[in-house]
Amino acid sequence: MINRNDYANLGMDKQSKIRIDKWLWAVRVYKTRTLASEACNSGKVKINGKSVKPSRLIVIDEEITVQKKLIKHRYKVLGLIEKRVSAKIASESVENLTPESETIKLTIAKKQPIAHRNRGKGRPTKRERRQMDKLKWE
Repeated sequence: MINRNDYANLGMDKQSKIRIDKWLWAVRVYKTRTLASEACNSGKVKINGKSVKPSRLIVIDEEITVQKKLIKHRYKVLGLIEKRVSAKIASESVENLTPESETIKLTIAKKQPIAHRNRGKGRPTKRERRQMDKLKWE
């Protein structure tokens, strides 16, 4: 366990606010800070139901909703991290509030067959298109 005095060395300054794009990157919600900024700009990151800009300052105990593909992830800010640290330390700064029903959506989507057509085969015929639709909606 890390002492409170060691937080400064790990980029966990005793700040009261930090940019949301930095925090999302530091707690490993997004792989890069650029992806976190783009998600904020495209309206996929929300606080209290409102889209936020990457420069929005967050504080401890705020709830953040992040839309990634089919799932709406919900996180609670437990600590403010400015720099990317190990996953174990980062997990202490965030609480995952995503309901189980959201994670079930992803498993169902992964099991759905995907209609695939080889490159250069041309446009599908009416019969082939119906077969692809049948796979998609079963």
